[in-house]
Amino acid sequence: MKRLERKIAVITGGSSGIGFATAQQFVREGAYVFVNDLCQSELDEALKQIGKNATGVQGDVSNLAVLDRLYATVKQQKGRIDILFANAGLLEFAPLGAITVAHFDKIFGVNVKGLLFTVQKALPLFQDGGSIILNASAGASKGFEGSSVYSASKVAIRSFARTWTVDLKQRKIRVNAMSPGPIDTPMLSGLVHREKNLVSTVPLGRMGSPDEIAKVASFLASDDSSYVTGIELFVDGGWAQI
Repeated sequence: MKRLERKIAVITGGSSGIGFATAQQFVREGAYVFVNDLCQSELDEALKQIGKNATGVQGDVSNLAVLDRLYATVKQQKGRIDILFANAGLLEFAPLGAITVAHFDKIFGVNVKGLLFTVQKALPLFQDGGSIILNASAGASKGFEGSSVYSASKVAIRSFARTWTVDLKQRKIRVNAMSPGPIDTPMLSGLVHREKNLVSTVPLGRMGSPDEIAKVASFLASDDSSYVTGIELFVDGGWAQI
């Protein structure tokens, strides 16, 4: 029997990078996956590559009507959720002194508000004993010029993992934050370009791959991590640990 056999999973930001790799991994492990992303054409292409056992719902997670539509689709087709990977996130830079309200609202709208309501609106469908995985960032433990709003949004996610672990303890729903380091994804290409020595600061001496993150997400989604909750699991090649 596969590790996620007959599990129903929801992944936001699932058309590329970590979300896409995780959707593929979950399906390989036996899950049925509902994939959300902003761009319809990218979502269509992702679903084509994932193949069977996946449904796509397009939209911006900061728009609560999109989340309602996502979960209405899940309810209609499968009726429950066992695993939620709240992965959708946004990375943009603005140094202190040049931060605008629009920049703040955009980052916190997706990374904090969007993630919060992605989880909260899933709860009526969530099975007791299920697993919620929040995609934070090892960057929240580092200091990069211009990243203060982004980093603060990821610190909030780590706090959510702690508080929601307590909020959901009666339902035995596990909540964990996963904090990737430098991963070879399109979203991180801007940071790599800005920080030319970034890879040299990683003890393992390389960028991570989305597949490596997906395997850790699969562990947190599965019963293999049945006694793991409330943690921040760094998957960063040691980058934020030294």
